[in-house]
Parts: sequence; structure tokens; C-alpha cells
Amino acid sequence: MEWIAPIVDFFLHLDKHLAGVLSDYGTWTYFILFAIIFCETGFVLTPILPGDSLLFAAGALATIDAEHGPSPLNVHALFLILTVAAILGDSVNYTVGAYIGPRVFRTKLPLLNQKHLERTRQFYEKHGGKTIILARFIPIVRTFAPFVAGVGAMNYRRFLAYNAIGGVLWVAGFLYLGYFFGNVKIVKENFSLAVLAIVILSVLPMVYELWAARSARKAQAAAQTKAGTGH
Repeated sequence: MEWIAPIVDFFLHLDKHLAGVLSDYGTWTYFILFAIIFCETGFVLTPILPGDSLLFAAGALATIDAEHGPSPLNVHALFLILTVAAILGDSVNYTVGAYIGPRVFRTKLPLLNQKHLERTRQFYEKHGGKTIILARFIPIVRTFAPFVAGVGAMNYRRFLAYNAIGGVLWVAGFLYLGYFFGNVKIVKENFSLAVLAIVILSVLPMVYELWAARSARKAQAAAQTKAGTGH
């Protein structure tokens, strides 16, 4: 479990690590950030890559530092580049899901069958827009949502529209939040706490949805029990 410590350190001190990348690679940092955001959203095997916190840290680095002068990064260029990365990533993820999904669900494994595929498709047809947009703001979930949308054969034009809206809102929200507040003294001195706050706020919607679903199941079970026993 020794490998966990470097990962945690990287996330909590992302501002310092990213500053080091910027110092070493200059404007090539644009490409590096593009690659990270693209991989984090584009491949189901890389959900551990930073997303929200990376955007926040990148926005903070794009400000004008009173001690070091103008940043080599332009926040508006970052917005355009990373938005393209996010949209392309989700599109690739959807395409992979659409290509291999039906084959996977044709296997004889009990949990992977055509009935589950059809339920997935119906779910995304009904809730797809909200799911794709909201998933952008939930770590790990945003990596799997487009893949499942592809597996469920959600209409691609519909998916692309919500993918674009979610990508713009996600990148703009965290990038400009970092740009305007990342170098505020209290935030800069407690960046690790700011990252933890971002992570906690990001997973709150998922926690709420799980709690609401669990409460609904309990209420339904209680109602069925009451109906079966009561007169």
C-alpha cells in the first residue's frame, strides 16, 4: 500500500506539482493538461486521474503573480483547450462503450445480458441529459457515465449535446474558480484543504442520490409490508 502515499501527496499538493511542470515545460503544459483531462474522461481505466482539482490548480496558475509576473498560461486558452479535451474524452468513451458494449453483453455472464443492456438504454433515453451533465461534476462517475451511455446505445446526437454542455460548465466552473480565488492568500496557504473541499463537494450529489434511493427503497418496502399485513 506504499504506492498510495505518493498519489495522495500529488493530489493534496497539486498546485506545487503543477507549478513544477509549468517551470520545466512552459507552454507544453497546455498539451500535458489536455492529455490528463482527455484520459481522465476518455478511458474507464483512468478514473483516478485528477479532474476538478487539476482544473482549479490550472486556473490558479494562470493568474498574474505579484512576485513572478505574468503566467505563461492564459486562462481563456486553457478554457478552450481543456473544454475540447473534456468533450473529446467523453466522445471517445461513448464510442468505446458503443463498440464493445453489445459484445460484452452477449456473453453468458449472469450480470451481463441483453435485458440489462436494454434497461441501461431506457434509463439513458429517459434521464440521459441530466445524467451526462451532472456526472461531469462527480469524480469517477464522470469517467463511467459516457461509457455506459455508449453501451446503452443512447442517441449520439443527444449525447453529444449534453456532453458539450457538461464539458463547458465543468471546465469553466473549476478553471475560473481557481483563476479568481486560487491565489487568494488563505486559499493559497491552505491549498490541500481547498482540494479536499472540492472533492467533498463533488461527491455530495452522489451521496445524496444514494441516500435518496435507499430511503425510497425502504419506504417502498415498508409500504409493501404494510399492505401485505395490514387490514
